[in-house]
Parts: sequence; structure tokens; C-alpha cells
Amino acid sequence: MKYRKWGAALIAAGIVASLGACSSGGGDSADGPQALTMLIGSSGDAETAAVESATQAWAADNNATVEVIVASDLTQQLSQGFAGDDAPDVFYMGWDQFSTYASNGYLDSYAADLSNAGDFYPSLVDTFTYDDTFTCAPKDFSTLGLIINTDLWAAAGLTDADVPTDWDSLEAVATKLTTPDTVGLSFGLEYARAGVFMNQAGGQLVDGDTVTADSDENVAGLEYLQKLHDAGVLKWPSEISAGWSGEALGAGKAAMVIEGPWIKGIKGDFPDTNYAAFELPAGPAGPSTFTFTNCWGIPANSDSRDASVSLVEFLTSDEQQLAAADAFGVIPSTESGAAEYATKYPENASFVAGADYAVSPVNFAGSATVISDFNAQLESLIGGDAKQILGSLQSNLQAALDEANGN
Repeated sequence: MKYRKWGAALIAAGIVASLGACSSGGGDSADGPQALTMLIGSSGDAETAAVESATQAWAADNNATVEVIVASDLTQQLSQGFAGDDAPDVFYMGWDQFSTYASNGYLDSYAADLSNAGDFYPSLVDTFTYDDTFTCAPKDFSTLGLIINTDLWAAAGLTDADVPTDWDSLEAVATKLTTPDTVGLSFGLEYARAGVFMNQAGGQLVDGDTVTADSDENVAGLEYLQKLHDAGVLKWPSEISAGWSGEALGAGKAAMVIEGPWIKGIKGDFPDTNYAAFELPAGPAGPSTFTFTNCWGIPANSDSRDASVSLVEFLTSDEQQLAAADAFGVIPSTESGAAEYATKYPENASFVAGADYAVSPVNFAGSATVISDFNAQLESLIGGDAKQILGSLQSNLQAALDEANGN
């Protein structure tokens, strides 16, 4: 396969520090099957096996082979692949990296031409649209929900009628669930979690070409978290000797956490932990949650484009997405597939329901670096000044947006 030489553009984008020219390849034989390579970031053996099974099924019907490569660091290996003449034919493209790759012309804009292009959730289409062009097909998605340890819930005398629906009731049940050994609520202190409270308060980080990070609404979202923490009913996983909030839930150190459908992964370490998932409580401005997704990326100017597009169309069919859901729990990116998923897995129906109002975290070229800095600054939230933290985010994010817009 041959690709445009990307070296100078990649250096300008800052994706890797030192790059060479890029043209790639996998290898098509004139008298043999077409050979494709696929780079994925796998959550574990179940996901890897499911992807390999699906690609082999497509390959068997299309005189092709597909080598599935599991990345140890997807972002780094993908950028190195483009830089070093070895870009994969198909790859996982994260929502947080999409705009950087799309804005520099690295991605083939194939998605709008798929036969199932109209079947995907509109919010996911928006996530993977650049310059008004639906670029790459979302492979699945996850939303955030409130995960409750049902044994601890019952022990506190709480019932289904007490499941929180707003901030006041969330604080009330978190207070009731907090004991000397267990905190009522826990989640990672990062934009990907704290940001939903900013959204629920009516805030957003970007409005058109204007950054609104230091708005009163965003301040209110962070100050609500400060309030819960000051009351002792919210703690970050690191404060309760947990690597992440799923571990905190499984070990009984937290009665409620905010996570996605990947929470099922705790069953391996904590098989006796019983839990249930609910939609996140609404804030003063209404409900909000984040949606996290990858798309199937295809390099621009690839001579294996037709085969790659055919493979992606196969993988994004409802049948194949539901098979992936069976294997490792992801939610299909099509509305019809997700509806069937919710019926088949009612315990995860709340994650599907959240898709109706979910938004993608801020995503434009250069934003990922700024958000990483914001995450670091959030470490000073407790005992700190929420408005000051957001003021720093405001200036940094506006500078990044201006640069992305060529200003």
C-alpha cells in the first residue's frame, strides 16, 4: 500500500517528536489474497479474540487476510506507523485524537458513503465529522452512569425509590451511604468525570469559536464537587487506596461510583460484588453524560481503500456489533443495534438511555494537551479556587482553539 508522505505535517502537528517520511504498506500480491493490517487498542483477551474472529470472517469471504495488531500504546504506535512507512490499513481512532488527524489530512473520509451511514447515533456522527464531512465510522460507544453497590445500598435501608435523580438526592444518598469504612461516592478527579457536573450545571467548554471554560455554570459544577468532598461523602479513588473507582466499588470502599459499561470488568477480581447501573442524576440545567467512542480509521490515499471500507462496513453491521457486545460489553454505535443491546442486556439499558442526551468531551486539534494540563490542575481543586483553575483552562483552551482555527 502507498500513502502520501506525512513527515512534515506530522511534525507540525506535534504528534511525535521526530519523524521520517511516510508511505506504508502491507502488501498486496497480484496472485494472492489482499493483506490488510489492523491496529487496535484492546481492553483484554475477549476484545482481541472478538476482533480477530470478525476480521477472519470477513477475510474468508473477500479473498483477503487481516493481521490484527494489539497496541501497547495505541496513540504512540499509530503516530509512529504514519511516520515510519508502516501505517495500518485500518485502526482504532480515538475521539480525542480524531480532530488532530483529520485536520492534517491523514484520514480517508469514507464514512458518509457507507450503506449504513444513516444508522449511527447523530452524536457519534458529530464526533467524527470534520469540516462538515462525516469522516470515519464509529465502532461502538460508552456513556457514563451511576453504579451502585446494591448490597451496601440495601444495608443502608435504601430502596429503588431512593435512586438519585438530581444533585440534592445524590448528596442525600451519598451521605447516608458514608460510613467509617465506606465513602458514599467516588470517581476519578479528571475532566472525563468532573466535566459532566459542569455540563449538568449548564456549562460547556466551547461555544462555537469561543471558549467558555470559566463560566459561572462550570464554576458551579466544580464547586458542587468541592461541597461533597468537604462533607466527606465524596472521595477520589487514590484517597481510599484504590487504583480506580471500579476497584473502590468492588472492594466495598465506595458505595457508588461514576463509570461506564466497562464496570463489568470488576467481576474478575470481585465476583461477589453486586451492583446496578443507573442514569446519572440531573443537574440544575438537566441531565448530561459523556459519550466515549472510537472510529474505524483508514489512511488517506491508501491503495487498499476499497477493501478497508468493505471491512469496516462489515464490522459496523448490527450483527457484528452485537457479537462484539456479547464478547466484551461495548454498545453498538447504530441506534437499532443499541436498542437490541438494551433489550438483551437490561442491566446496561441506562447506558443506552444516556445516549439520547450524551455529549462528547471537547475535541479539536490541540485540545488533548490542554485537557491533560487541566486534569493536573484539578488535583488542587480541594482547598483551591475553582474559578481560578477554570480561568487557566480558559486561556489555554482559547489559545489552542485560535491556533486550530488558524488565528
